[in-house]
Amino acid sequence: MDTIRKILVPVDFSDHSLRALEDAIALGKTWNAEIHLLHCYQIHPASIDPYGLAYPEHFERDIRDAAQKRLAEWSDKVTAAGLKAVEHLSARFPSDEITEMADDLGIDLIAMGTRGLSGIKHVLLGSVAERVLRSAPCPVWVERGATEA
Repeated sequence: MDTIRKILVPVDFSDHSLRALEDAIALGKTWNAEIHLLHCYQIHPASIDPYGLAYPEHFERDIRDAAQKRLAEWSDKVTAAGLKAVEHLSARFPSDEITEMADDLGIDLIAMGTRGLSGIKHVLLGSVAERVLRSAPCPVWVERGATEA
């Protein structure tokens, strides 16, 4: 890899993804790279399906709007550092969307945290990070966080 032009940073708004974003910004400044922020919001309608319930029509829109607002706040961190930020939202499973987006956009580096908001520690890494490491079309920078050993 001669240069890094595009960095994809999957964010779930956890401390781990914030540290990954900070690392991406530092690397982005070195290469004058654009930072692509991706947030995958999860809605699980199947969990209420057995009860014959439906969530209101506005439910998904409200979640998407709230996610977009948070993503814009994180995007502001990138632009404040003098770099171009591109925001992406998806309702797909995170590891699938991350690897597909990296391939489709010609991403040079993925920077992500090992654990998300759940805080569940896996034997190797958080399940999303582990899946991305196995299937990414480019190098993956994994921020393991200050509290992990």
